Amino acid sequence: MPTSPALVRVDRPEGAGLEHVAEIVLDRPEALNAVSTDMARAIAAATAQVAADESVRCVVLSSSSERAFCVGADLKERNTMSDADLVAQRPVARSAYGGVLRLPVPAVAAVDGHALGGGFELALSCDVVVVGDGATVGLPEVGVGVIPGGGGTQLLVRRVGWSRASLAIFTAQRMPAARALELGAVDEVVPAGTARARALELAATIAANSPVALRQAKRAMRLGSGVDLETGLEVEDACWRATAFSGDRREGVAAFAEKRRPQWPGR
Repeated sequence: MPTSPALVRVDRPEGAGLEHVAEIVLDRPEALNAVSTDMARAIAAATAQVAADESVRCVVLSSSSERAFCVGADLKERNTMSDADLVAQRPVARSAYGGVLRLPVPAVAAVDGHALGGGFELALSCDVVVVGDGATVGLPEVGVGVIPGGGGTQLLVRRVGWSRASLAIFTAQRMPAARALELGAVDEVVPAGTARARALELAATIAANSPVALRQAKRAMRLGSGVDLETGLEVEDACWRATAFSGDRREGVAAFAEKRRPQWPGR
């Protein structure tokens, strides 16, 4: 189901356990998936398409390029823009990064090669980040006179804490996979070239679970992460109520009692 064959694809990968997994593939390899205005629109369209598909329980965000997951904003395009052009383009860029961040189901980034600037921000917008051991990640924006503007100043701080995020952002350093794992910026390091396979494996494991519970668990975590504990517990309670009286909850309990695999109704 291609959104735009030259820029982004939405695939349904084949294999055991992948029936409810969608894969969003960044597909501008000749530019190392640099995010142009058109590509930002394609990412936003792909995420909207996947978000609207109730059969999807997990998303994998990957790249068709062996050299790069995504090298960030298309600086060649940016160099041709006036200030007015940049202002007009900003909502388009935000819709791309926000589309990944707002996916209602768990999302797994599969990173091999470079994930820099906006490329790393796309990965950070996912819930789980798997990287190949040859990958390089980082937020080098201050080195070219801007700041991370695809969520990086917020997402990295939430992942690793203020001090570690400050070091990464203020130095504009590019980190090898092992350092990113040590920092807590990524979740797993696998042999180079296998990040997609591992991401799909994780996605199959995730997708075997209740679609209602997956969506509500992610909602509770996202909405509760930036509030005080008492407010967060109220968020959690509302999401619990949305699952506790669902068909998925009834099927899950019955399947456990009957020692069989659940057949989730998804409602």
